[in-house]
Formats: sequence, C-alpha cells, structure tokens
Amino acid sequence: MPHPDRPAYPDRFYPVVDSVAWVARLALLGVGTIQLRAKNLSESDAVQTILDALEVIKGTRAELVVNDYWRAAIIAGARHIHLGQEDLAAADLHAIRAGGLTLGISTHDDDELAIALHARPDYIALGPIFPTTLKSMRFAPQGIARISEWKKRIGDIPLVAIGGIKLEQAREIYAAGADSIAVVSDITQNADPDARVRSWLGLKAEAA
Repeated sequence: MPHPDRPAYPDRFYPVVDSVAWVARLALLGVGTIQLRAKNLSESDAVQTILDALEVIKGTRAELVVNDYWRAAIIAGARHIHLGQEDLAAADLHAIRAGGLTLGISTHDDDELAIALHARPDYIALGPIFPTTLKSMRFAPQGIARISEWKKRIGDIPLVAIGGIKLEQAREIYAAGADSIAVVSDITQNADPDARVRSWLGLKAEAA
C-alpha cells in the first residue's frame, strides 16, 4: 500500500513548470507530482537548480520530476526523471536505473512508443492532445481518441496526457484512459494560478 501522504506516481494532476519558485508554490498548494522543465542550464547550474527544488518540497507531499538533466538528477539525489525522445537517445538508462530513478518518456507516434516501451518506463506521456502554443510542435494534435488507443497498447503502464489541456476537458480525458494529465499553460498563464490549482486538486479528489 502506498504511504497515505504520498500520491500514486505520477499523480493524476501533473503540472510542468520552469522554475524552483513555481515548484515551491505548487508544493505548498498540495500538488503531488511536479515536473521541473528548465531549459539551457549548464550541468553545474542544473545540479544546483535540482538541489534547490528538492529543498523547497521538503515537508510537502510533492514528488519532483526532473526533465532532461539525468546526470544532474543523479548527482543531486532526485528520484524521478522525464526524457523526451532526443534526450532518451543520448541517455545512459543503466546509470539512471542504477541511480534509483524512475523514468517517464514522451511519445508522439508509433515509432516513439515502440522506442519508449523498449526502455521499460515507469510512465508514458502522449501529446500533444490539443494544439499548444508553448512550443513549435512537429506533431499534429493527437485528439482524445488516441488516448484510449495508447492506453490499450501500454496496459498497466501509467499514461500521461499532455498538450493544451484545460481543466474543463479533464473529465473526458480521464474517462478516455489517461491516468494523469500534465498541465502547463492552464496553470502558468492563468490569471489566478493558485485558484486553478485548487480546482484541479478538487477534481482529482472527486475522482479518487
């Protein structure tokens, strides 16, 4: 049985943010899984940033997921890593596993899913479900039907849906088979992020 104060991994609501300040803010609100996706850091800066993020979640129920910087994550003592396909191709999976980290992997098409499954991940992310303006996407929106298809194919591996998802669409996405929803702009670009987070957490509690 999981510890009562520790959520399942990844939690059903899974914000992705780009700073330690955001990690701290979300952890204090009671978020269970938070991905830190900071870009263009040197290796030493990545280690320090991860150490800082781990420090600010102490005493909370939050689990920190580090995007990309797997070497720094191992050095800093992180427990969870998330890799995109390019990061995955360059990563030392043996070192990641030897370091005791869980592994989440992004997928966008059949080939990427096959590559991800070969790595025996702890969860698989599918995206973008809807159009997103946060970054230039090589892949067309997947749509909700693809969630159900992916879930059938990966079985017991948790499935994280990501990409342009708003709170109002969450029930339909969970119903389609997503175990978790990764959220970026619906929190970070919201006029009242704290209230939006509480609404997400309320929806998660309602589904529990």
